Amino acid sequence: MTLRLRPGVSTADTGYGTVLLDEGSGDYWQLNPTAARVLRLLAEGRGAAGAAAALAEEFDVDPARALADVAALVERLREARLVAP
Repeated sequence: MTLRLRPGVSTADTGYGTVLLDEGSGDYWQLNPTAARVLRLLAEGRGAAGAAAALAEEFDVDPARALADVAALVERLREARLVAP
């Protein structure tokens, strides 16, 4: 799964992760460094399982927990209409 931001959603890296801005509504969301890393991995085409495996290795977390966290982030991004369907 390659995750793409919707047109009109821009990003800016900050000292603490990444900010997503919906230019149409003016709403913005702050992603912590881990969520920002997941977003980059998904945008690279790593897929949920690949992103979770990278998280599990990088942060020494349980792979099942990492996969659940990736799925939760993707769901939140979809609910906020920040990513393309």
